[in-house]
Amino acid sequence: MRAFARRAAGSKSVWGTWALVLLFAVSACSTTPDRAVGDRQVRTLGESGQAVRARERAEQRLRSVARAYADRTPLTLGLVVVHDVCVPGSGPGWFFQQKTDNYKIACSMKITAYYGADPEHTGDTLDAILTAGDHARSRPDGSGRPIPFTHDDQGKRLVAYYRGHGPNPQSPQAVETTRLAVSGQTLTWDTTRGGAPRRLIEEPYAGLVDDPPVSRAVRDPKTATVAAIRKRYGLAFKLELPYRDYYGVLKNGRTRTE
Repeated sequence: MRAFARRAAGSKSVWGTWALVLLFAVSACSTTPDRAVGDRQVRTLGESGQAVRARERAEQRLRSVARAYADRTPLTLGLVVVHDVCVPGSGPGWFFQQKTDNYKIACSMKITAYYGADPEHTGDTLDAILTAGDHARSRPDGSGRPIPFTHDDQGKRLVAYYRGHGPNPQSPQAVETTRLAVSGQTLTWDTTRGGAPRRLIEEPYAGLVDDPPVSRAVRDPKTATVAAIRKRYGLAFKLELPYRDYYGVLKNGRTRTE
């Protein structure tokens, strides 16, 4: 009986030790590594002349993509929303490496653009977008390709669908196709083919914090809305360009720009 008690006590001791180890491991995995720099240094580094110039270049490049759709297609640009953030780097975790482990700060930016179009000619509008992408792709040096959508198989079937010459590219029973995505760009638009409920492009997210350089939010024009664009043109399109890294300061003091 005493031997059994000793074995039981020893077993409890081993399991207790393993429980503590497991608890420590879970805690280590779930704890965010220390920040590389504090809030004040994030602001100092994010407001440096080099950071400001990199930010301006990044915004100019992204805005030029948004403008290309208005310049080369029937879409009319009505609203641009810019959001860029500078976040502190992190120290290495216990088990997992993070993208910002080697950085003091890392800055990235995205743009979302909203356009108006004629709902009676959606097929022609999409065809023009794909044609603009075809022309850019055909350039020998590959330059000047802000519009990546082309007359691939999906594109051809989508244009035929909106012109009433073919079935839904997804399937005859699928809901109306209102999305194109390639090369990181996503283009969506209001439904036009009937059916309930109608799916409409939503207003830009209103919770973006404007506290540069940590979080910068620009709405151009400030008073523009998707509802106003739709009321004026009949149909709203949305172009989403994903976050792109444009500036970083490594822990060794070196800087990286786009």
